[in-house]
Amino acid sequence: MIKRIDITKKEQAERVLQVQLPSYKIESSLIGSSDIPPLHDTAYSLQYCGETFYGYWEAEKLCGVISLKIESDELDIHRLVVHPDHFKKGIAQKLLSFIERQYPVPLIKVATASLNLPAIRLYQKNGFEKVREEKVLTGLSLSFFEKQHQCFF
Repeated sequence: MIKRIDITKKEQAERVLQVQLPSYKIESSLIGSSDIPPLHDTAYSLQYCGETFYGYWEAEKLCGVISLKIESDELDIHRLVVHPDHFKKGIAQKLLSFIERQYPVPLIKVATASLNLPAIRLYQKNGFEKVREEKVLTGLSLSFFEKQHQCFF
């Protein structure tokens, strides 16, 4: 089940961290960089990040999280994470599809590490096109993707 997370509540922010940190540790090893900013998040930083969060739950267990911001009719996905215990179950796909249905905006944007091939495959499979790549730190570059939302064709 997918439902909104009230990230302003400390206990919810801590639950998100329990998914986010192990997920980004896997990404860190995939891309060869431990300088991924979400690895340094705290419950406090999540509570005040200004993003809207949704979680994928199995029973009472939070298994995956997606967060976003909407500005000027654009949806910007800030994080899409799945706990490593729940990889390969289609949770990221379910969260992404949910967001697309929930927010009929003309443009959806997302960025991921350029070496994060599983994330890149997910976005490309869902119609996102790479628009640019940018080096952000030594040894770390991001690939930026966009998708024209189908509700506006």
